[in-house]
Amino acid sequence: MFVALFVITSVAGGVLGLVYGMTKDAIAEVDKKKNEAAIQAVLPLEGEITYEADTLQYNYEGVDLTFPCNLAYDANHIFQGAAVKTSEGGFGGKIEMMVGFLTDGTIKGTSVLAHAETPGLGANMTGKFKDQFVEKNPANFNLIVKKDGGDVDAITAATITSRAFSKAVDKAYKAFEANKAKYINNAPAKEETSDADVAPTEENNEITEGGQDNE
Repeated sequence: MFVALFVITSVAGGVLGLVYGMTKDAIAEVDKKKNEAAIQAVLPLEGEITYEADTLQYNYEGVDLTFPCNLAYDANHIFQGAAVKTSEGGFGGKIEMMVGFLTDGTIKGTSVLAHAETPGLGANMTGKFKDQFVEKNPANFNLIVKKDGGDVDAITAATITSRAFSKAVDKAYKAFEANKAKYINNAPAKEETSDADVAPTEENNEITEGGQDNE
């Protein structure tokens, strides 16, 4: 019996390893495209925009967290905002999201990357529910459902999901606000004119500088 079990598990393990090896690149490519699509969805910007992958560090409610993000820069490498990955435990499991922020903290868009919420209830967060966050600035829009004293309209019969979604956005916002200064202040300095490029004045040769809670 032991030998039989050993052979079966070895063969099964080998097959799984072979299938993983054959599909991992394809899976990685799908995940990459999904991530790129989410960035464009939550942070649609005009003009020539480049995105640079980075991470944000933030202590949220006493826990040190790392948020993967993509920083958006224009053609002059001026910081325009960031798409921040975030997550929170919902009714059916972890809700993974991406949230786009402009430099003033305004939410440009949200996108749910993965979830296991109840179809027809919590899963409705991917519809009109998420639209209420767009163009809102958490500085004056309380990211808490209304029944808890905030400004978010909860999904009917899916308050737990609504709370989780709102908290995930709040995490991303606070992490972004805590870190954005180093990106804004990292803009390239205005090119200075050297002494050799400026003709001295004739006078002195000096240069003048100028719902229900059942889910």
